[in-house]
Amino acid sequence: MKNNRPLWEPKRRIEAAFRRRLLAIARIIVREIKSTADPDEVQQILLGLTRTKEYQKLCQSAAMKMVTGLFSDQGHTWRQAAAANGKGRIIYEALRKELQGPAGQRMRELIDDATYRIVTLPSDIGHDVADYVARESLKGRRASDIAEEIQKMFPEKTTARAELIARTQTSMTSTSLTWERSERLGAHWYIWRAVGDARTRHSHEKMEGVLVNWNDPPAPEDLFPILNADGKPRRNTLGHYHAGCCPNCRCYPEPVIDLDQVTFPARIYMGNRIQTIRKKDFERMM
Repeated sequence: MKNNRPLWEPKRRIEAAFRRRLLAIARIIVREIKSTADPDEVQQILLGLTRTKEYQKLCQSAAMKMVTGLFSDQGHTWRQAAAANGKGRIIYEALRKELQGPAGQRMRELIDDATYRIVTLPSDIGHDVADYVARESLKGRRASDIAEEIQKMFPEKTTARAELIARTQTSMTSTSLTWERSERLGAHWYIWRAVGDARTRHSHEKMEGVLVNWNDPPAPEDLFPILNADGKPRRNTLGHYHAGCCPNCRCYPEPVIDLDQVTFPARIYMGNRIQTIRKKDFERMM
């Protein structure tokens, strides 16, 4: 298959900007609880923070900039791809009308979802603190020792959670926007693209180049399982999902808007397995 990664791969600058905003929010969270080491008081402070209008507006602003940035950038990508195969005018008109129809509503839903993920960051950390206190208390440890450890681990855990949200939410939002546009423009298939470096999951590396239908997401961990020491497949906790739609995933979908993108025979995901398909059979399916 032709390598169109520079065109369809999500722009990391948008993720980087979103990450900077979330790390700034993480610093606010850490600052709020710096004056106490009492686990119960930490949870109360964190819960109170999530309810303030100032904090909620800050989270919404970060989410809105990420979603609208991806929406705008992807519109440019679609126009580039369409111009290359003679469908530029059709897709341009469709993109121009987007915000007047379902796309505007979908964008608002994505902003709301991303906002919720950020707003609940303090309460999620609060639950982590509560679980840690419960586990350590059962071991018979002193409350003062536990409180001291919480003060040390809290900044690191908050930053790590913020970075996870930045990576995962940006990738999932990007795929969601691509999916919405693909369905509206009649591009019902995409090519699974993997980054292909040392950090790429084994199953995702194997999914590189596979044709996937938007209405039939695969379960990569079941298709290409990692075996435990006893020879049995490791349990799949992620289920079925599209490229870019699991934690820390950097894969992305490349919509098939022209068969010239595909080199046949090609690998295709159908019937819960990957098989090979010829061009004329795929044309019939499209």
